[in-house]
Amino acid sequence: MLESAKLIGAGLATIGLSGAGVGLGLIFSSLIQGTSRNPSLKQQLFSFAILGFALTEATGLFALIIAFLILYS
Repeated sequence: MLESAKLIGAGLATIGLSGAGVGLGLIFSSLIQGTSRNPSLKQQLFSFAILGFALTEATGLFALIIAFLILYS
């Protein structure tokens, strides 16, 4: 019973990973769109995109760490 509850909890905790995937797609599609509209801002847009990538990826990693903590604790 406890093992099945751990598996269900870990599965629910990994829902954040799908949100991170969608977020990354939105960030880089906006980077491409913004660069095509104004190529002179390419460097500034790229630095903002990398910052957004790091923050979004951190959210996904937090969800993955929580899932591992649920499984192996």
